[in-house]
Amino acid sequence: MIGSIKKAAVLGSGVMGSGIAAHLANIGIPTLLLDIVPREVTDEEKAKGLTLEDKVVRNRFVLSAVEKLKKQKPAPLTSKESLSLISIGNMDDDMELLKDVDWIIEVVVENLDVKKKVFARVDEVRKPGSIVTSNTSGISVERMSEDCSEDFKKHFLGTHFFNPPRYLKLLEVIPTQHTSEEVLSFMKTFGEDVLGKGVVLAKDTPNFIANRIGTYGLLLTVQEMIKGGYSVGEVDSITGPLVGRPKSATFRTLDVVGLDTFIHVANNVYDNVTDEKEKVVFEIPPFMKEMVQNGWIGSKSGQGFFLKQGKDILELNPQTLQYEPRKKLKSASTEMSKQTKGLSAKMKTLLYADDRAGTLLWNIISPVLLYSATLYKEIADDIVAIDNAMKWGFGWEQGPFEIWDAIGVSKSIMKMESEGKEVPTWVKEMLDNGHESFYKHDNGDVHFYHDGEYKALHENQKKIYIKRLKEKNGVIKKNTGASLIDLGDGVAGLEFHSKSNAIGFDIVQMINYAVEEVGKNYKGLVIGNQAKNFCVGANLAMILMEAQDDNYFEIEMVVKHFQDAMMRMKYSSKPVVAAPFGMTLGGGTEVCLPADSIQASMETYMGLVEVGVGLIPGGGGNKELYMKYLNSLPKDTEFDLQKVANKVFETVAMAKVSTSAKEALELNFLNSKDGISVNGDHLIHDAKQKVISLYDAGYKAPVRKKVPVVGESGYATLQLGAQNMFYSGFISEHDLKIAKKLAHVISGGKLAYGTEVDEQYLLDLEREAFLSLIGEPKSQARMQHMLVKGKALRN
Repeated sequence: MIGSIKKAAVLGSGVMGSGIAAHLANIGIPTLLLDIVPREVTDEEKAKGLTLEDKVVRNRFVLSAVEKLKKQKPAPLTSKESLSLISIGNMDDDMELLKDVDWIIEVVVENLDVKKKVFARVDEVRKPGSIVTSNTSGISVERMSEDCSEDFKKHFLGTHFFNPPRYLKLLEVIPTQHTSEEVLSFMKTFGEDVLGKGVVLAKDTPNFIANRIGTYGLLLTVQEMIKGGYSVGEVDSITGPLVGRPKSATFRTLDVVGLDTFIHVANNVYDNVTDEKEKVVFEIPPFMKEMVQNGWIGSKSGQGFFLKQGKDILELNPQTLQYEPRKKLKSASTEMSKQTKGLSAKMKTLLYADDRAGTLLWNIISPVLLYSATLYKEIADDIVAIDNAMKWGFGWEQGPFEIWDAIGVSKSIMKMESEGKEVPTWVKEMLDNGHESFYKHDNGDVHFYHDGEYKALHENQKKIYIKRLKEKNGVIKKNTGASLIDLGDGVAGLEFHSKSNAIGFDIVQMINYAVEEVGKNYKGLVIGNQAKNFCVGANLAMILMEAQDDNYFEIEMVVKHFQDAMMRMKYSSKPVVAAPFGMTLGGGTEVCLPADSIQASMETYMGLVEVGVGLIPGGGGNKELYMKYLNSLPKDTEFDLQKVANKVFETVAMAKVSTSAKEALELNFLNSKDGISVNGDHLIHDAKQKVISLYDAGYKAPVRKKVPVVGESGYATLQLGAQNMFYSGFISEHDLKIAKKLAHVISGGKLAYGTEVDEQYLLDLEREAFLSLIGEPKSQARMQHMLVKGKALRN
């Protein structure tokens, strides 16, 4: 009987091993990190009089790895506090400690003999029933455990994380013939619910699913680039977001991954497959081998396919191995696709175009579709696993079979066969039997083609897809900015869908309607969506346009309506739970703070960032952050009100943004009433359950209370801090003006220290300061710069 994983161990402290340990610590699992003992002391250690017998030397590799965790970017740790859950040691002295852990993860060098030796030692010390996994990226999982005990084999499987483990969603789980069904089922559920991953069951084949197909596609792209005379920059300009792939596209991805790492993965397939046509694709081109010899392996070496010189980014010419100005590929199809809505329509436009862009994209994507279909049963149980692996592991917006549906299966096969390409028999049989697509979408339900028929797609019940719910149930009410939908079980959901989910008058209107409708007919409300980001703030373009036309009455009206909507939400008769994720900035944070509770995704970047555009928060954010901090303090204890004011002032004045939900907790955007969802796919479900829990507990609307402020003396303290920053050159004169306005709002103005005021008084101060700053030319310049350049102007 598998219980739970309360403690884990990671063997191997390289980039991957330490990253996995960090991820486990991030989610609250105490983790032991071990590595080998160094063979000799360094000169620095000798100078300190240290020998190989000293612990600090014996644990050197792990100590170094932990230090790197503090500095790596993107940060592997959601909070520096996570480090307290990582304990260290080495594999000579501390293997006995494995008897106390529930999950042992091997992340040592990719060498079968080495792994077997490690597992033989693990088998001697592990407790019966503990799970053991390998993070191998391609070595046979079956062969690793062939010499181990029966209990070991029963509890052994592959768990292939993608780097960096904190951010990349895919976890490939690879069972052996001996892995028990109970262990496999447990790890799949644990991977999704606790680790927060998208779990795909893969077969024990070279490079499993994602790396097999992804590496094939990347090398095919290199070959087509050379064959068609394209440049590195031209390829990257059309193989990124244009076709639903990450911004890093093809060659920037290789630079980030590291060419040495990529070649190792590619060689693993080359060495282990027998099909000669497949081998040809996985053969590394000579110029890439020469790049490795030159040390040009990508970001970690300072140059690869791209080289940054000053402000310029140069691209490598594969023919000459010289760096040249970066080029972009523009054609009729790329321009037309930009005017086309929806990725599926864009793909059709691009792949069937008879121009340089269309030709390249067809030549690199159509073979990947055929390759995926050919490997289908060899590497996975169904097409869904392949599609999910590519989306979660490589950041594709659509997997291979979804792309095939998007461009039309029948039409694409006609073109493929006209070019002499071989289409797998099962795909042609699917068409012959009258089935035109790999997936069917019907009234919110999804079915996929499998063994001659369509099977219902069954997923983790914690996954709620808003789009599918809307297809199934329709919407309660909608306008241009938001929709109110039925999430089921008596809970309503408010979904923003304006451009970038920016808050305008339409969203404010829907918030008001939602609070009223939920008060009458629902248990509560979830405010959440499934766009790229929760909300990037207010509609800045609209505010600037009105300001430049001197329509201050209209601006004040919109701000007042926003403030009123937040208060109406805060004191609603039914519970309101906000579900932020990704960028939750400015007005996005202001929507969350008044909610009864916040259920945040682990990757939530919250902040009141208005000073970056020359303003202060105007929707109640200053007041709500101040009150949230006060409410988080222990009851019936003495506290320093000035410290609270100082902390809130610093957070807003410096536009601090959390780099995770844990950091949002440290910045007081979240408190103990709020929750964190490790798996972003479960966020809406978790928020919905929180609404139901509050309702079932007999929810009562909050009682309005007076707010103590620091008043005039506190304002002087805050202003002094701002003046010191100005005199030290840390902020500009306009920053100082903004800071003084902010200090006035947070302190409560010209009142005695400790005076209690009502919330409306603070909202009026906030609105007045906000409006006065909008009229400042330098603030308008900041707004203009943000809209045009996408970054803050320091004027």
